[in-house]
Amino acid sequence: MKVGVKLLAVCLCVATVTVVMVQAEDPYFHHVWNVTYGSASPLGVPQQVILINGQFPGPNLNSTSNNNVIVNVFNNLDEPFLITWNGIQHRKNSWQDGTAGTMCPIPPGKNFTYHFQPKDQIGSYFYYPTTAMHRAAGAFGGLRVNSRLLIPVPYADPEDDYTVLINDWYTKSHTQLKKFLDSGRTIGRPDGILINGKAGKGDGSDQPLFTLKQGKTYRVRICNVGLKTSLNFRIQNHKMKLVEMEGSHVLQNDYDSLDVHVGQCFGVIVTANQEPKDYYMVASTRFLKKALATTGLLRYEGGKGLASPQLPAAPVGWAWSLNQFRSFRWNLTASAARPNPQGSYHYGKINITRTIKLVNTQGKIDGKLRYALSGVSHTDPETPLKLAEYFGVADKVFKYDIISDNPTSDQIKNIKIEPNVLNITHRTFIEVVFENHEKSVQSWHLDGYSFFAVAVEPGTWTPEKRKNYNLLDAVSRHTVQVYPKCWAAILLTFDNCGMWNIRSENSERRYLGQQLYASVLSPEKSLRDEYNMPESSLQCGLVKDKPKINPYAGA
Repeated sequence: MKVGVKLLAVCLCVATVTVVMVQAEDPYFHHVWNVTYGSASPLGVPQQVILINGQFPGPNLNSTSNNNVIVNVFNNLDEPFLITWNGIQHRKNSWQDGTAGTMCPIPPGKNFTYHFQPKDQIGSYFYYPTTAMHRAAGAFGGLRVNSRLLIPVPYADPEDDYTVLINDWYTKSHTQLKKFLDSGRTIGRPDGILINGKAGKGDGSDQPLFTLKQGKTYRVRICNVGLKTSLNFRIQNHKMKLVEMEGSHVLQNDYDSLDVHVGQCFGVIVTANQEPKDYYMVASTRFLKKALATTGLLRYEGGKGLASPQLPAAPVGWAWSLNQFRSFRWNLTASAARPNPQGSYHYGKINITRTIKLVNTQGKIDGKLRYALSGVSHTDPETPLKLAEYFGVADKVFKYDIISDNPTSDQIKNIKIEPNVLNITHRTFIEVVFENHEKSVQSWHLDGYSFFAVAVEPGTWTPEKRKNYNLLDAVSRHTVQVYPKCWAAILLTFDNCGMWNIRSENSERRYLGQQLYASVLSPEKSLRDEYNMPESSLQCGLVKDKPKINPYAGA
């Protein structure tokens, strides 16, 4: 569409979803979400879950690059609630990010309207709640960003597009799990695994989740929306051609199975080229002493015959997983939008201006379990960090840079609880190293950006390790896993102004402090760099009754 072309307003109302096309450069799509409690039995035990428009998991949010997405969220729970859009970059607009550092939560009985634009992020994502331990009860769902017609993708149009949400699950309620954490205890191991909110019986009585036509190809988006467990996903008798990962097209290798760590999404192409009958999708835990698994049924249209009870075996050990990570490569020839740090996606030739090492640890404070980054266990103040900064009261809420870029062993061991905020200079090219001294696999996510995951290696990071970096075609993504006693390095340009969450995707660790925020301020206080706080934004804490201000001038 071009500006000035007259469009007829089209309004399509289906249940609680409204789609509106307006006279503008980019179309607007309106959604109304009612968040409520409900009952479900994912593992055969009736329990309270969180529904969106009566659905568990929540509805798929289907968008196209550059669309304006409007989601009016009505909170009908009995406690505050927020949703984050995992992987959506919200350019110049951390006001829509849905984390406690950027927004006041939606009070019970109230609503808030999110407005964001997924720009040039063709790929697979998901949304989930960031408040309390709500993620353990549901309110998560798939989020697709499709390609505009003018931007081709490097594979033929599939027959259909399916979202597969895999996750660990607990039969204890989200309030019980929160009480465990508040009392200083761990939530322990999950009770089971789900695929799209269900645990398969595996005896031939399950209803198919998806139906395939013989000879056709299908786009399958696989996301780990769980609390803490890495999962392996595979499809009986079928190869998966990996084509996309968290918004980046990748070299198209075939895989028998994929390790999907918490917070990660993969897009694969599956060809229905087997005997027409039923087949199982399998999701199973990785790196646990006692493995848990579940199945979901695929059915060929017109096929006859039950799926074989002989399930494909899962890989063993984290070395296998590390080798799979090293096989992922960015597709440099795909015709699609690319990240553009400092004028070039040749990121390996840009000088690093700052190195920040983040070391994850755990310990006890007053007898209660806490998790930390470089010696600080983050706590969310009553006044969101972004609002405190915006209204000029940051000095009353938090201090910048309370952790060292290269922490000593003493700093790491002596855990303290307070808001953890890094002050990042706008448009600097920075190296972040995640160092894991523990025995469990970690998964890290950065809001507002994609980054180049250039290395994951065993041992301790030193500057000499840079010679092992992939400086040509590392995948541009927003999560990275760090294996036990290993480190991971990422490179990125901090060119998106706002307050951005860096967090463990392990919900237990995030809740107990293993997260921080990166503040990237506009040096010129210009609308060219960042939007002003929306008029509809909620205010709380020290800024609750302050009149809204508009400090940013035009570009």
